[in-house]
Amino acid sequence: MLKRVIYIFVFLISASSFGQNYTKHNVAKGETISSIAQKYKVTPYDIYKLNPDSQNGIKENSVLLIPSSVTHPASTSNSKKLNTSNKIATYVVVIGDTKYNIAKKFGISVEELEIQNPEIKENLPLGFSLKIKSEKALSVPPKVISDIPKPQVKSSNLLEYTVKQGETLYSLTHLFNLPEATLINLNPDLKDGVKEGMVLKVSSNLSFAKETKNGFKDLSKSISSQQKKQLVLFLPFNVSKIQNDSVTSVSERLKKDKFLNMTLDFYSGALMAIDSARVIGVNIEVKIYDSEETKNTTSALSIISGSDFANTDAVIGPFYQVNVEKVAAALENQNIPVISPLSKDEGKSFKNLYQSMPHNEAIKNAVFDYMHSKNGNIIAIVDPKKMAIKQYFQDFQKDVKLVGVNDKGGFVADSIKKYFVKNRMNYVILASEKTGVIISVTTFMQSALKDYQVQLVILEPNETLDFEEIALSRLTKLKMAYPSASKENETEEAQQFAVAYKKKNRIFPNQYAIRGFDLTFDTMLRLSQGQTFEDSINANASIQIESKFDYVKKLSGGYINNGVFILYYDEDLTIKQAQ
Repeated sequence: MLKRVIYIFVFLISASSFGQNYTKHNVAKGETISSIAQKYKVTPYDIYKLNPDSQNGIKENSVLLIPSSVTHPASTSNSKKLNTSNKIATYVVVIGDTKYNIAKKFGISVEELEIQNPEIKENLPLGFSLKIKSEKALSVPPKVISDIPKPQVKSSNLLEYTVKQGETLYSLTHLFNLPEATLINLNPDLKDGVKEGMVLKVSSNLSFAKETKNGFKDLSKSISSQQKKQLVLFLPFNVSKIQNDSVTSVSERLKKDKFLNMTLDFYSGALMAIDSARVIGVNIEVKIYDSEETKNTTSALSIISGSDFANTDAVIGPFYQVNVEKVAAALENQNIPVISPLSKDEGKSFKNLYQSMPHNEAIKNAVFDYMHSKNGNIIAIVDPKKMAIKQYFQDFQKDVKLVGVNDKGGFVADSIKKYFVKNRMNYVILASEKTGVIISVTTFMQSALKDYQVQLVILEPNETLDFEEIALSRLTKLKMAYPSASKENETEEAQQFAVAYKKKNRIFPNQYAIRGFDLTFDTMLRLSQGQTFEDSINANASIQIESKFDYVKKLSGGYINNGVFILYYDEDLTIKQAQ
């Protein structure tokens, strides 16, 4: 019998559920969870609760269970039944909001919030109206659940910013990632124009736009090994759950437990980074602790209180955003950098917190920075269901020419062509997952190539593009561009890493192993530059095997990583880097 890290997933169904009757629904072609929920007068969350696998998508002819208790709409004459069965609040997103603090306000998890409002899964747009079902929904103060026409902020959440010479209203909205209307709402004097020396009020939760650094530095060429440094890693092995188990059952567990596999992969990459750093003379002591994590708890805090962190120079982890924020809060007074390794969520701000994964807004912004740097003419074709994307354009990218798609997926080609301009690259952003729309748009764009410079762009992953109906030649001919937090590296150095990893682990590294290597190696190199970690962050951007680290400081303190690659499909069937 061997002791191994074990994760046990228990699916609980309340006893009262067994006493209920359910309606079975056979999924028809083209149906979605939202359309089915509307048909039975329930919320998507009601369906997800009874059919957990449906969160990963539904297929034609599959069977869903619909709770009969809410199958039929309540009678309009029975106002009491309506009040007790539909505890649904409307909440409008304002500046400073995060998914975490909204979910906490209503007593639900972030996952439940996203299930009830699938439009916010990728981002949380200002002014977006959320529908939230919870036991606390009716007890939330009216000012929170009322329809607020414009984003608002409390004065305690504001910072002051002094306008510099040459700054314009456009550059300021870009700098703060704020809609023009919101910035003017906070600073009415802007209606009369932007003047040097003006003091503006801005939200403390916002971040500066990307600053220009002196290229990307090879940090391994400037190592100072005079002073020994200490790095701590908090990784979720959950050793307290170790149980005697057979080799066979552990093997089965590894096949099923994705989170455990991710942890072990990240760990294996980190070990490779530690070995590589020592080979090149890095003088760092590394301590690895088990963070024993769940989505809301971690043993990291008890480890910190029971250990001496006085000599710690940086901390990587824990994995979950809420837990890494707890660690940052605990170490903030000592100004110890705490690096969030995997989370894309932009939560609470701490002066010592470093978000190493570019968040979703930064990824989209990077695409627009690239297109603007090329003096591009930008057109967007947006599916009606892509409300969050449309809101993002209206709030932050007002120069985009929007072309709508009707409910049947149709559009008029002339509605795109009228926006095309000669002698400039016409970037066409496609925000639709409908096969028909994609084929129609790409067909039109290919025909336009003889008269215009045209390039296809997507802002987020689109599974429909992988279907056989969408020929790869369409995408390569239009040199489809997209943003990514990582890129494949085919250099000799990367190949040597892959071979060394395989020799040690008997398998080639996956994305989590490479991420573990990149982040750990980059952190160790920054601690070995003869300056503080923060000074290294401010001075230089860097690129490792597949990740770019280009941190920028937030207005309220702490840093986010704007290291995003712009990639495109080339006609030789390879993926190349545009930026």
